[in-house]
Amino acid sequence: MKEIEKFTDQQVADYLSQLDGWEYIDGAIETTFEFKDFKEAFSVMTHIAFECEAQNHHPDWSNVYKTLNIRLSTHDANGVTEKDFELARTIEAIIESE
Repeated sequence: MKEIEKFTDQQVADYLSQLDGWEYIDGAIETTFEFKDFKEAFSVMTHIAFECEAQNHHPDWSNVYKTLNIRLSTHDANGVTEKDFELARTIEAIIESE
């Protein structure tokens, strides 16, 4: 099995420049989304969950009422990898399509 390569801080910064609203905090990339209400937030989370399963990569996330906090890192690499940015781009596409 191919080892997953952990990104350097510079690589993370370069990739983050392509995403709005995401930050690099304590070894992971994070963002927060606000929705109209809990139902809309949960609906989007469900859509994201199916994509996470398809990519076999799962966020550390929490939801309070209409707010969704997402934190991505690759546990096997002990940091941020291409997998995290791939999932972040997918999440952004889902949010934009809703």
